Amino acid sequence: MSLIRRIDLRDVVDTGAEPVDYRAAVPRADFDIEAAVPAVHAICEDVRTRGIEAIQELGERFDGVRVEDIRVSPEALKTALDELDPAIRAGLEESIRRLRATCANELEADAVTDLGPGARVTHRKVPVGRVGLYVPGGLAPLVSSVLMNVVPAQIAGVTSIALASPPQKEFGGAVHPTILAACALLGVEEVYAVGGAQAIAMFAYGVGPCRKVDLVTGPGNIYVVTAKRLLKGQIGIDSEAGPTEIAILADETADAAYVAADLISQAEHDPLAAAVLVTTSEALADDVDAELDKQVSATKHVERIRTSLSGQQSGIVFVRDVEQGLAVVDAYAAEHLEIHTADASAVAARVRNAGAIFVGPYAPVSLGDYCAGSNHVLPTAGCACHSSGLSVRAFTKSIHVVDYSRDGLEAVADHVVTLAHAEDLPGHGAAVSVRFSADESAP
Repeated sequence: MSLIRRIDLRDVVDTGAEPVDYRAAVPRADFDIEAAVPAVHAICEDVRTRGIEAIQELGERFDGVRVEDIRVSPEALKTALDELDPAIRAGLEESIRRLRATCANELEADAVTDLGPGARVTHRKVPVGRVGLYVPGGLAPLVSSVLMNVVPAQIAGVTSIALASPPQKEFGGAVHPTILAACALLGVEEVYAVGGAQAIAMFAYGVGPCRKVDLVTGPGNIYVVTAKRLLKGQIGIDSEAGPTEIAILADETADAAYVAADLISQAEHDPLAAAVLVTTSEALADDVDAELDKQVSATKHVERIRTSLSGQQSGIVFVRDVEQGLAVVDAYAAEHLEIHTADASAVAARVRNAGAIFVGPYAPVSLGDYCAGSNHVLPTAGCACHSSGLSVRAFTKSIHVVDYSRDGLEAVADHVVTLAHAEDLPGHGAAVSVRFSADESAP
């Protein structure tokens, strides 16, 4: 029996009268933020009103360890880096180098528009003042998320960076040492052993040694995501990231072993992770099934992976041709989309909705997780149809600088006054007229 279910869309035809909506073809995992709101609201209020004491008690309840001093000491950061496996350090350094290169190319110059003599508008990009970065530490210590959050913030010019990650019972309440080492490697000195919704509340309200931040970024579990939703407005957020997901668009040219391995790589994250293969080939699907049987049994996290692959959020979807396949993956709007087809680059160029696109057999998602130079903090749950992954832009904001001379204002003064009266806001018009009537009435 196949580990992963099959869905056949080959008979679904777009007649033109009403476009086919493929969004519900593969249901996503249940991730009910609204159901978590009451509990998370209580946590946030507890942190707001009781501060450090609440954070310590919540850490003891959820992480199984009470942390007396939530701020990580400089000595602990240095020790973690000194004791880091040289091979891991080399991998982190190469990942940082590549990510810095792509982030540097994302920096936007100020855009200056001259609209006439003495009439100039400058679109100025400025970095956010202070950011709080969240790095999960539940099922896996996601050290790569340190890089993906910190590097674009640094390249954007953010001067105040705080990072939080859950205390680990295994390490006596300390943040996982590999995460600490990555922070030290990047020069991040403000690190807190705080996890979950309480970490987001700490950032939002400013608790104990942690000053309030302007923006919070980074993935997390449903409690983290719910806290970001509840506190949005108090702070800016990057997105509400749900369980990770991969979609693969493949034809008969794809290598079944590669496809199976890539589905497994995402299923490994979480029992709620989604793994979706969209294919034109039944033969490939059969071969992928066989590879999954073989490869899953050889992995470390067998139960987690089996739960993910057999869940409602995963499946093999049959399509008539690549054209229909493109329609399906665009509707699904996957966090990660791999293209394993003939002429993969041309097919990838036609995709409109995906957090990140991985082209051909030698660009697996796991490359993007670590060393591609791309960012792996990406929109999930279909949000790629309207949102982008984390980038330098997330850590900057735009300001319009309006610089007009007297002549520049005079050229449009009548239009301003007319439009102000059209909106029944005569004071708006008077604020322009006064600048000229005074001159005319002067002796």
